[in-house]
Amino acid sequence: MRTIFWDDGIWLLDQTKLPEREEMLKCKKVEELVDAIKKLAIRGAPALEAAGAYGVALACFERDFKNPEEMKNYIKARAEIIANARPTAVNLAVGVQRVLEKALNGRSVEEIRKIALEEAEKIASEDIERNRKIGKHGAKLLNDGDGVLTYCNTGRLATVDWGTALGIIRSAIEEGKKIKVFACETRPLNQGSRLTCYELMKDGIEVTLITDSAAGIVMRKGMVNKVIVGADRIVRDGVFNKIGTYSVAIIANYHKIPFYVAAPKSTFDLKKSSEEVVIEERGREELIYCGNKLLAPRDVKVYNPAFDFTPLSLVSAIVTEEGILFPPYKIFDQKA
Repeated sequence: MRTIFWDDGIWLLDQTKLPEREEMLKCKKVEELVDAIKKLAIRGAPALEAAGAYGVALACFERDFKNPEEMKNYIKARAEIIANARPTAVNLAVGVQRVLEKALNGRSVEEIRKIALEEAEKIASEDIERNRKIGKHGAKLLNDGDGVLTYCNTGRLATVDWGTALGIIRSAIEEGKKIKVFACETRPLNQGSRLTCYELMKDGIEVTLITDSAAGIVMRKGMVNKVIVGADRIVRDGVFNKIGTYSVAIIANYHKIPFYVAAPKSTFDLKKSSEEVVIEERGREELIYCGNKLLAPRDVKVYNPAFDFTPLSLVSAIVTEEGILFPPYKIFDQKA
């Protein structure tokens, strides 16, 4: 099941509607795509990379152009809007930049369109392939009978298909290993309960939903013996991922449970350290409302960061499409 594809525009599975119903959303304008990204109709670093790529292609078809130079100036401006839709996850900008650089080599309006769409399709196909590789490498870290805690959503819905952290679990099960998954709900938008549980149950994979605050007790009781999460940006000194990941890493470290991160190499941003990354802060409504139900006083002060930072000292291994990285992570000594 692909979460995003091209058919006379960008089609994506609207994740704000899950698990109640599966509904496809079509974007014919860049503004529609940016709105879908901001409201999390599509989310997850690898999926955003594909969305950014398709977004540049979409800009090429938004209007008629008199000449290629006019078109190039237009898509450069549109590309910047797309890349800035969410500031923390690096993959969105990676997808945008890769297609834009290719498209700017076109010599005619039609050639630019052809190049942009072909490159976007290539990026989407590559994501599926690399996720399969991540799954194959990461499955070596899991044993038959393991209980695995995961956080947020890192499966098909966070990628073009298969998944990163959930892709590892899928690959291990495909190899015949019996794995029990414990999914944190992932407040405030419940990507764990709404999305992870939805797609694992759809695949017939055993999953138990827990509150975020129950992560400690399931580790203390020995119900889980591995933790696998995804990543939105990996910098020289650690990992940015969905808010709450840092807490899970600390608890896992205390209980001497391996804490693994699964991500494609496009998530690596070795030019930066944690201090140089802007953590997205989202609207107060996400905390004080559940649908139309008021959960807190309307005027209460709210701090709602979408991501947090986990230092490398808490990370047992990082699984990429090229293999498994273990401490001391010498790759992070490089300043790309």
